[in-house]
Amino acid sequence: MEESIGLLSSSDKASWKDYLALCKPKVVLLMLLTVFVGAFIASPDWPDLMRLNIALLGIGACAASGAAINHMIDHRLDAKMARTKNRPIPKGVVTPLQGLVFALILAICGLSLLWYQVNPTTAWLTLFSLIGYAVIYTLFLKRATPQNITIGGLAGAMPPLLGWTAMTGQIEPNALLLVLIIFAWTP
Repeated sequence: MEESIGLLSSSDKASWKDYLALCKPKVVLLMLLTVFVGAFIASPDWPDLMRLNIALLGIGACAASGAAINHMIDHRLDAKMARTKNRPIPKGVVTPLQGLVFALILAICGLSLLWYQVNPTTAWLTLFSLIGYAVIYTLFLKRATPQNITIGGLAGAMPPLLGWTAMTGQIEPNALLLVLIIFAWTP
């Protein structure tokens, strides 16, 4: 397994499937389901489907970015565990730098979509969720306490609020209740 600083240096050529694996698509789809629910609950009649689809795309890109950052940060630990040793970065088909660049592109695209096509509130909340998961949870909580899931669960509980604010542009008590329900359910 060749480690390199170069963007294009790895022992094998990465495929689109390797980059998709960095995104943790099953986890992202579950998150997007709760975004969808939040958007529908926030809409008095039927949500604006164009705005909803753009929100799902932007939030999904940011969630995938967080997953890729998680892969990049944890690649040394992942290389030691049977369950995770064949992930793209520990396997050496994607370098940590390639994973980081990929994650940053996803985040910039997702946040830009949210800011310009949905609303700034949703973009800010999505950024806070991304930082909560990729930095606070992955870098600090995961290594510091067995209660990491409980404390870090707030980032995972945010998607219904993101769906809500995508439709309304506002943080409202009912949206916060949705976050609380998922946060309490997480552990």
